[in-house]
Amino acid sequence: MTKIRDIKAYTHIKFILGDQLNSQHSWYQQQDDTVLFVIAELKQEQAYVHHHAQKQVAFFAAMKAFADGLIEEGQQVLHLTLDDTHTYDVLPEMLDVICKQTGASYLHYQRPDEYRLLAQLRQLTLTGVTKIEADTEHFMCDFDGLLKQFPSNKAVRLESFYRRMRKQHQILLEQDGDPVGGKWNYDVENRKKLKKTDIDAVPEPLVFANDVSDIVSRLKRHNVLGFGRVDDHLLWPINRNQSLNLLAHFCQICLPLFGTFQDAMTQNTPNQWSLYHSRLSFSLNSKLLSPREVIDAVLAVYQRDPSRELLAQVEGFVRQILGWREYVRGMYWANMPNYECKNHLNHTNSLPSYFWDGNCKMSCVRHSIDQSLEYAYAHHIQRLMITGNFSLLAEIDPKAVHEWYLGIYIDAIEWVELPNTIGMALYADGGLIASKPYVSSGAYINRMSDYCKGCHYNIKQRSGDGACPFNALYWRFMVKHRDTLTRNPRMNMVFRNWDNLVPQEQEHTLQTAESYLQNLEGL
Repeated sequence: MTKIRDIKAYTHIKFILGDQLNSQHSWYQQQDDTVLFVIAELKQEQAYVHHHAQKQVAFFAAMKAFADGLIEEGQQVLHLTLDDTHTYDVLPEMLDVICKQTGASYLHYQRPDEYRLLAQLRQLTLTGVTKIEADTEHFMCDFDGLLKQFPSNKAVRLESFYRRMRKQHQILLEQDGDPVGGKWNYDVENRKKLKKTDIDAVPEPLVFANDVSDIVSRLKRHNVLGFGRVDDHLLWPINRNQSLNLLAHFCQICLPLFGTFQDAMTQNTPNQWSLYHSRLSFSLNSKLLSPREVIDAVLAVYQRDPSRELLAQVEGFVRQILGWREYVRGMYWANMPNYECKNHLNHTNSLPSYFWDGNCKMSCVRHSIDQSLEYAYAHHIQRLMITGNFSLLAEIDPKAVHEWYLGIYIDAIEWVELPNTIGMALYADGGLIASKPYVSSGAYINRMSDYCKGCHYNIKQRSGDGACPFNALYWRFMVKHRDTLTRNPRMNMVFRNWDNLVPQEQEHTLQTAESYLQNLEGL
């Protein structure tokens, strides 16, 4: 491929970010010899947080595959690796050199989905070059319409937004506009635990064997290879065809029980670690797939079998893509740039070291982190109710937790990760997203998983040596924030249970929690 020093004159430079791999974009529908497409591995994108190595490798591999595809279609492409860009500390430096080298009159870019990159490109000034910002043509809620629905620093709930999106796009609706099946939401049916008899039926995930040895070597050579397990073959999809295969696998194999077990967790399926989840989030967030085509594929399955049982699975999945994914994007853009600094509960504890190596005695936390280190993946309940729940109860600094989530997960791009962490998991936004803190004792974890079996801690204890840390820390959190939490009627039953405990047990529980907070590293 052509490198910077060799490129000839072009009138138009069209710059593509690593999460803008949308081959269906209008940019690529015709060929123009005056246009040079530029896609580049950048040092700045490896340094803003500490990334899982599989995340780095997956994006670089997908970027190369995308560039190769454009070249095969006859487009003019400049694909730059770290070997070519390592002397540029920031993106604007590189773009300035490219525009000068080509004598370009226009720099085109698609509006970034991360605030920091949007600010960087909009602030960029190039002498004699006109900047043109385009839409990514990916999301189902256009950007202008999004901002109208999400006022800054105001609570917006998912359900009303989700129903509007269903109506706007005519998804799962009867002719009279009512929801198919008579209900908008089947979430209450999607909370079953995997029993012993269910575990053997869990399918193994579809994985790939993409040779990424050159990328791993390059990251090592530039001293930016991240943490977690990585080898010379990547299991994640890196191109559109692989992503479509993964979508087809989900529709055929996983969708029939996706909703039923979407909240379930288990440590007893080492070869079936993704359960019935789609694992399409990397393909979606890098834009190898569009949300509309993913939803249409799932709806096609339902149209062939419009059963009541399948409807609950399909609606649960549609709610994640059409509802939650678009919703958190709205909350992100409505509240940036200040959102990442929110710390409503003033939590300041450091992130324990076992978040980086999984070496802790809590079985649920250890398993969730081990899986994340192994695959750069954990499903939404592991993220919300294990590592997120623990981080909130342990009063860990939200910024530290946010940076960990942003780095460790292969699908983590700030627009989708930050609201999930700051708002949903940590309640650090004071309730802009969640109507109450999503905290639980060990009872919820025990109900939805088999993590508690064989754990160092006793799930039935709330105080004393060996008591489950989630139990003691949960009650401490509830008591500490009682005045605020009792404003929510749903919390009154919880406090009646606390009030029914004898004072001595209450005191011992709070003492146990304090001892755990003083020794988070030892848990």
